[in-house]
Order: sequence, then C-alpha cells, then structure tokens
Amino acid sequence: MNEPASSALSAIQRQIQWNRLIAVVEEQAQIMIRTAFSTTVREAGDLSAGVFDIQGRMLAQAVTGTPGHVNSMAESVGHFLAKFPAHTMRPGDHYITNDPWLGTGHLHDLTVVTPAFRNGRIVGLLANTAHVIDVGGLGMGPEGRSVFEEGLYIPIVKCFSEGVANDTFFDILRAGTRTPAELEGDVYSLCACNDAGARRLVAMMDEYGMDALDDLAAHIFDASLNATKAAIAALPRGTYAASINSDGYEAPVTLRAAMTIGADEITVDFAGTSGLSGRGINVPAAYCRAYSCFGIKVVVAPEVPNNWASLLPFRMQIPEGCILNAPRPFPVSVRHVVGQLLPDLMMGCLHQVVPGRVAAEGSSCLWNPPLRGGGQVSGANAELPDFEVITFNSGGTGARPTQDGLDGTAFPSGVRTMPVEATENVAPVIFWKKELRPDSAGAGRTRGGFGQIMEVGAKNDAEFAINAIFDRVANPPRGRDGGGDGAPGWVGLTDGTPLRTKGYQVIPKGKRLRLLLPGGGGMGEPAERDPNLAERDRADALVTR
Repeated sequence: MNEPASSALSAIQRQIQWNRLIAVVEEQAQIMIRTAFSTTVREAGDLSAGVFDIQGRMLAQAVTGTPGHVNSMAESVGHFLAKFPAHTMRPGDHYITNDPWLGTGHLHDLTVVTPAFRNGRIVGLLANTAHVIDVGGLGMGPEGRSVFEEGLYIPIVKCFSEGVANDTFFDILRAGTRTPAELEGDVYSLCACNDAGARRLVAMMDEYGMDALDDLAAHIFDASLNATKAAIAALPRGTYAASINSDGYEAPVTLRAAMTIGADEITVDFAGTSGLSGRGINVPAAYCRAYSCFGIKVVVAPEVPNNWASLLPFRMQIPEGCILNAPRPFPVSVRHVVGQLLPDLMMGCLHQVVPGRVAAEGSSCLWNPPLRGGGQVSGANAELPDFEVITFNSGGTGARPTQDGLDGTAFPSGVRTMPVEATENVAPVIFWKKELRPDSAGAGRTRGGFGQIMEVGAKNDAEFAINAIFDRVANPPRGRDGGGDGAPGWVGLTDGTPLRTKGYQVIPKGKRLRLLLPGGGGMGEPAERDPNLAERDRADALVTR
C-alpha cells in the first residue's frame, strides 16, 4: 500500500475509534440514568461521564451531562490519582468523593473513578459525577455557615476494593443521609456504569489490537488543541470587559470579567468581582473554571470536542477572596446560583468581539426548589411522612441572533426539566399548575424564551418547607442590541404573599407555593420582528400586551 493511502486509512481508523469512544461514554451515562435511584439523575440527567488516560487527562465526555460536572470532573480525576496512583489500582476498585474542592463544587455531587484493565495492565480510567437528593446536614440550600453544616463530607476513598464493597464506608453513608436507600443505590449505579464503560473500552481495544490509548490520545489532543487555537487566532485581539449582577444572599453580587484574546489563548481576569459570602452561594474555583470555559467554548469553538486539550487555551485568573474562588471550608451548597451566570458573563465579553454568535442573557440559574416535609418540618403535628425531594425547572433562555430563545429550557446546565409525575410519585406533593408564563420573554427582533408559572402544594394541603435557591428576581436577564429584558422571577404563596428568594421557609397548612420563573432577554430592536412571528405569539396567548 502506498504512503498516502496508508495515511488516509489510518485517519479513517482514528475517526472510527473516536466515535467508538463517544459510544463508550454515552452508554456509560445512559446506564447511570437507567439504574439511578435519585430523580435528579434518572429524570433530569444531572450527571457527567467520561473516559481518561492514566495520566488523568479527559479523552472524551458523554453527550449527556452538564458543563459544571464535565469540566469540573476533568480536573478532579487528577486529584484521585494524586492519592491513589494508577500503579496501585486493581481490577474491581472504585474510588469516590464529594469533596467540593476536589470534585464538582458541592457535597451533593458524587464523583466515582474506576480503572480499566486489559491483559492485567491498567489502560485507562472511567469517571462519572451525579447529583444526589440528600447528603444530610442542612440539606441543599444556602443556609450553612460552613461546608461542615452542609452535609456528609466524603474524602477520596475506596468504596469497592477488587469488587468487594467497603462495608464501613456504606454504613457511614447510610447513617449520614435522610434517604439512605436512594443514596446507597446511587453509589452502586455510579460504579456499575463505570464498569460497563470499562468493559466497552477494553472491547474496543481488543478489536483494534490496541495495547494502550497513548497513540489515540495523542491524536485526539493534537487535533483538538490545534483546532481550538485556530479558532482563537481568527478572533480580533484585545481585552473586552463585562459585568453581570446576581441577587446574592446578604447583599447583591457583581461578577466582573476582563477577557484578553491573544494569538492562541484566551485569559479571563475576574478582578473586581464581589467578595465571599457568609452563606452557601460561594463558588469553588474549579466550578468557576468549568462554566467560564463552557461559556467561551460554545461561542469560539463549539465544533471542537470537549476534552483536556481543547480546554487548555482558556486560562482563568480568579482573585483570592472573591466569591468565585471560595476556599475551604466556606459554604458552597448552592454554588450554581452564582456559577451558572458565568456563561452569560463570558458572552457579555464576546458580544463585543463576535456579536453574531452570542445569545442574550437567559434565566441561567436553575429553579430547582428542594422541598421537605413530615416530622422534620412539623414535629409531632406532622400529617405526612418525612420526605426530601428536588425538582429541576428553568425559565427561558436568551434570544439568539437569528432565532428566538427556548422556553422553559435549562441553559447553561443542560439538564432536563423533570416531569411533575415523577416527583409526585416519590413524594407527597402535588403540582397544581405548570405552564408557560405569558409576557415573560424579552421583546426583540428575536425574542427571549418564556418562563414558567408553577404552583406546588403538599398532599391534603399539609404544611411543608422549601429551601429557596432562586435568582434573577432583582436582576432579570438583560437583552442585547436593543432587545428588551426578560421578566424577573417571583417567589411567594398563591395568595400573593412574597417569600424570600433564598433560604429555608415553611409553607403553612392550607397554603401553596407559587413560582414565576424568569424569561430570557431579547435580541435586536422589537420593531424589526417578523410580524408573522409576533402574530403567532399573540395567537398562542404567550404575548397579551
């Protein structure tokens, strides 16, 4: 075979192997969804899955997953290897942590790492992360004064050793949560999906006679890095600044960024960002990097696969003492409330560079109310059994340059909206209303996505509690290029009584919770909107004004 033909065949084979890797990690994710106990995983897909080389560098990620998990997990595998080097691992070992600073930012995320072996030799690592319902403590909410109040803290440990469960670990795990069966089941699910990924990876290597992943990894990393650098090189060089405001907890929060675009890298400096909070809205640095990189990448190099190399050209300078660089043991339970604003902040910078590629601001932060009831809320007067549940929902996304925003869709997290039936099936709650919110979308040439109206009560209208973790109420999503702002959110009771947007609050007997989720900002002058599209929105009763 001549050299050009051989080279072409090799390139085709590498592409096939890359596609197989994607299939490996996507099957890994789908198995987690099908076997998970927590509704946050099986219904919302709040997870990530990936394959790594034995140096801890991410080769590929599953299509299913959230940027906060995927890009944080890309860092966390290195921490596992620092404690348990690859040469000490054995077949059947599984390692776990929920350390916010070594994992994905708060205690409700479990990260599991599993080695893959072929012919007795370690050839790669499978990792995943999933958000679980409960890890004890104060529960998922902003009330904690330190991470020690926020729940069970798991250092990097073995939960399985050569296929044998660590009984001491599982005893401690069950004792530290309000939902012991669900939490233990989720750990088994995470380990099972890694095992499946490892089997698929080894089967692929057997098929192609691969003794190691080194050559394939080099090909993936070289191609990804070069493509990302080329995309950066096509941008105008310079420094571009933007800011965005969050409702905060004790006081409003301002996030500031100065993005410097160089010849082949992008550096973001967060100087000027608000300081640390005394409550759990602080963001560990890894989570800040995760969502900032995502916000840049979806604009600058969206077609380049997400892996260790494609993230290398994005550098973050996060000052000590700011809310985006929380040190241990600051409370971080709801770090997403601030952290999920970061892609909008990055787009605020990039709008000055490539305005035709960015969206207007959206609702950004998930509206995922943790609900609790029973004796832990009402004591001896409880009318319901104890329950702890979280339901994932979202407002509208920002308008795009040529298309409207998406209604009730989670961006940037990418999780699915949970069906009300799934939540009602596992907890004694009733969703009396869940519908699109008319007039909530920011007007524009392309309008924002619509928010939602939700009304929730406990069965028999019994007393229950909410741990509010909402934002975009005092600071609604902003439009761009003359587009209107999205409608702000609102939190209260169905009788009109307002509630705080953050913190633990009891919904009295006979009352129901009412949530008005924010709409996305508009893009461009409203007068330029296609009259047919405007008429369609009026006909659908989504625009009444």
